[in-house]
Amino acid sequence: MDRYRVAPEAVIDLTQWDPQEHAAFDGKKKQSRPVLKELNARLGALQELLYAEGKHKVLVVLQATDTGGKDGVIRHVFRGVNPQGVKVASFKVPTPKELAHDYLWRIHQQTPGRGEITIFNRSHYEDVLVVRVKGLVPPEVWARRYEHINAFEKLLADEGTTILKFFLHISKDEQRERLEKRLARPDKHWKFNPGDLKDRALWEDYQEAYEAVLSRTSTPWAPWYIVPANRKWYRNLVIGTVLVETLKGLEMAYPEPDFDPAAQVIV
Repeated sequence: MDRYRVAPEAVIDLTQWDPQEHAAFDGKKKQSRPVLKELNARLGALQELLYAEGKHKVLVVLQATDTGGKDGVIRHVFRGVNPQGVKVASFKVPTPKELAHDYLWRIHQQTPGRGEITIFNRSHYEDVLVVRVKGLVPPEVWARRYEHINAFEKLLADEGTTILKFFLHISKDEQRERLEKRLARPDKHWKFNPGDLKDRALWEDYQEAYEAVLSRTSTPWAPWYIVPANRKWYRNLVIGTVLVETLKGLEMAYPEPDFDPAAQVIV
């Protein structure tokens, strides 16, 4: 999966990253299903171990343009994982209380504790994406936030948080098809927001903003992965594989009991 990891200080041009690519899996959607099922099982076992050991914290950041597939990743990649040790935090338009604090205040409150996996469905990066593209603050304000974010994530990493950040990369044509499918299905109308079309008109501006994020905030302690996401099944395989490999690398172990199991008598 290193092919998708953004090297620190790399200069990213998203036109050079194919959202349709699926080079790491020589198969098709049907053949991917048992592979994802196995990844689900391995992730479930590793998450239980993480929770039982109670030492490590894992933060998963999902960012994408509209229809990029963040909800789908949560639904399919984390299928079967015990919800007791996993939480999802979504960051909508800030409330008045949140706006009264610095922009990272609401984010820090949602970071994982020991033994937990937290998934950010959108994140603190909205403050250098939406805020930048829509001009909600002056350029001199959002421009210094890259440094803030790197320092914030370094703090989390220094305090024991493993951070994985995934940009779900889809093409503009793929987004159009997904929006059309939402309009064509009454059971998907709730997912369609006419405001999404205004954001779609700003596609190039958002791509430029994402390129800046990926270029300036992929660090050794909090790397970005650019995930080809036109094929949903391949997106899920990539993210599932990175998660499993990362959790395995933590070299976790179940805690030793503070009693003698053999001496216990159950009557």
